[in-house]
Amino acid sequence: MTAAEQISVPEPVLREDRLNFTPTARSVTFSRRRTARLVREWGYPGLAGDAALLVSELATNALLHGAIRGRLFRVHLTLTATALRIAVSDPRGERLPGLREAAGDECYGRGLLIVARIADRWGVEPRTVGKTVFAELALRQGPDMPMGPRE
Repeated sequence: MTAAEQISVPEPVLREDRLNFTPTARSVTFSRRRTARLVREWGYPGLAGDAALLVSELATNALLHGAIRGRLFRVHLTLTATALRIAVSDPRGERLPGLREAAGDECYGRGLLIVARIADRWGVEPRTVGKTVFAELALRQGPDMPMGPRE
C-alpha cells in the first residue's frame, strides 16, 4: 500500500458529550449554553463563543427544517487533540442543507453562511434515519500555527 492509499486513522477522542433535545426553541438556548460551558470546562474558553454560535445555528436548523413530531434532535460534541467537532443530528434525511444568499429583507437563510464563515470545516453526513450536520473548529497550538479561515 502506498502512502496515498493509506486509510486515515481517526484521532483519539479526549472529551465527548452527547445529549438529545426536544425540538423546541428552549432546547436551542439550552444546547447553546451547555456547549459554551463544556468548551470552557474542557480548557478552551477562547472557543466557547464560536462553539455556542455554531451549535445554536445547527440546532435552529434542526428545529426549523429537520423536526418531526415526537422525534428528538441530538447535539454531539467531540474534542480531539486537533479539533472540536459539533454535530447536530435530526430525523429528516431528505431535507439536506445548502448555502444560499438570503435577500436583504429576509429574516432567515443566513445560518449556514455563518457556520461556513466561523467553522474551519463543515458538512453533512447521511444516517440510516435522518442526517447529521457538523462543524469543526481547529484547535490552535500557538500563535505561530494559524489554521483555517479564522487566522
